[in-house]
Amino acid sequence: MKRLLLCVLLLGGIQLAHAQYYKTDTTSRKGLDPSRLMIGGSVGLIFGDYTNINVSPLLGYRFSDMFAAGVSINAQYASEKYEDFSGRTYQKDQYTVLGGGLWGRFYPLDMIFVHAQPELNYVAVKSTFYEDPKTSLKESHAVPSLLLGGGYSQPLGENGGSAFYIMILYDVIQDQWSPYQNRPLFRVGFNVGL
Repeated sequence: MKRLLLCVLLLGGIQLAHAQYYKTDTTSRKGLDPSRLMIGGSVGLIFGDYTNINVSPLLGYRFSDMFAAGVSINAQYASEKYEDFSGRTYQKDQYTVLGGGLWGRFYPLDMIFVHAQPELNYVAVKSTFYEDPKTSLKESHAVPSLLLGGGYSQPLGENGGSAFYIMILYDVIQDQWSPYQNRPLFRVGFNVGL
């Protein structure tokens, strides 16, 4: 908790120290403005008894200084081990996830955003039971998720569309087969403006 608070304070300091924040001019162009297109994505990593490796490319558009939205693709590998009291693994579940969805961001402050991302993922599960005899079971499911959270975006260079961001998300639906497993999801990524 102390580390999270320290990160928030450091990011807040960067926000205050950032003297030149580039804002795009919303009145000068009509129609689709290529400088407001966003291409990028994020990588999410969780390691331990529960492991999740997530690669999520995205395409979006910055409709105004306060709102951006787009589409994303989701590809994940996850595994979870279950141990008894003696520390012996008695079950291991492995997930392969492919899917996608929409996303939206609201920027109440220049570099702070609220993020919402509904998804539909195809989840293939392989469960291995380490009993005598060792057995495996495979199944697949279509799983809805709704990731909600927020983050911090740091503009990069003179191009207002390029930015580094970090965010914390949580799946509020928590379907039985959700790849997010009732844990916060930390994502780090880049947006590149065209």
